[in-house]
Amino acid sequence: MLKQRILSALILIPLVVFGVLNLGGAGFALVVALIMVLAGWEWTSLAALPDVAARALFMAALLVALMLIWQQAQVEWLVNAVLWIAMAWWLFTLFWITHPGLGADPALPQYRLAKAALGVGLLASAWLALAVLHGRPDQGPHWVLYLLVLVWSADSGAYFAGRQWGRTKLAPLVSPGKTWEGVLGGLIVCLGVATGYARFIGLDGAVFASLVLVSLVTVLFSIAGDLLESLLKRQRGIKDSGRMIPGHGGILDRIDSLLAAAPVFLFGLRWIDL
Repeated sequence: MLKQRILSALILIPLVVFGVLNLGGAGFALVVALIMVLAGWEWTSLAALPDVAARALFMAALLVALMLIWQQAQVEWLVNAVLWIAMAWWLFTLFWITHPGLGADPALPQYRLAKAALGVGLLASAWLALAVLHGRPDQGPHWVLYLLVLVWSADSGAYFAGRQWGRTKLAPLVSPGKTWEGVLGGLIVCLGVATGYARFIGLDGAVFASLVLVSLVTVLFSIAGDLLESLLKRQRGIKDSGRMIPGHGGILDRIDSLLAAAPVFLFGLRWIDL
């Protein structure tokens, strides 16, 4: 399993970096939309949608949402509205993680509907955030790459700190392996990455501090994204969201943190006017 994970990472990471830096705006948006559609199919399982018809309806709703948002992606008030709604969704998710019994019965149709609607919203808002971030005139692809490195580095820092020093459980009913010591390790790595990047692009003073703060908040929400998927998998009684990536599970298993991090990061950049 470990060899599969390493091999998959060695193949996927260079492909992701190449795509971020070399694809044009439309090409990048299309590739990310395809990833979100694949992740959407996995979400239908997490939402316990009962049959092919229900799953097809979910996929149709996701595709319509992506197309409508793409047509209006240049409308500033719409982008801002989607980001505000995404922030509200993720704040609700923080509440949900602390009340893991909520929505636990997959047989109740209202829970399936709520999870399906949440999935469309989270996937579409993350896609919009990545597309808009990539399209920024001030080295947009580099901002996307920074976000990815930030999330990957914090995740690695949390993993190794948790293994070495983890004692205090973060959310034992949701993801027993995660600890507060791991969170601290991830934040320390995030602080280093954010400080280095802020200095690299020549920021100082209040703007420097603001970017570091936005990066720290982004990483905290990325942990919430990871916990949300863990909660949904636990409620469904499954280990992975899918089997598309050898050694890594499904697409959602790889982008769960990014679903939260992307809109939060873009929201933060706009909030600090950067």
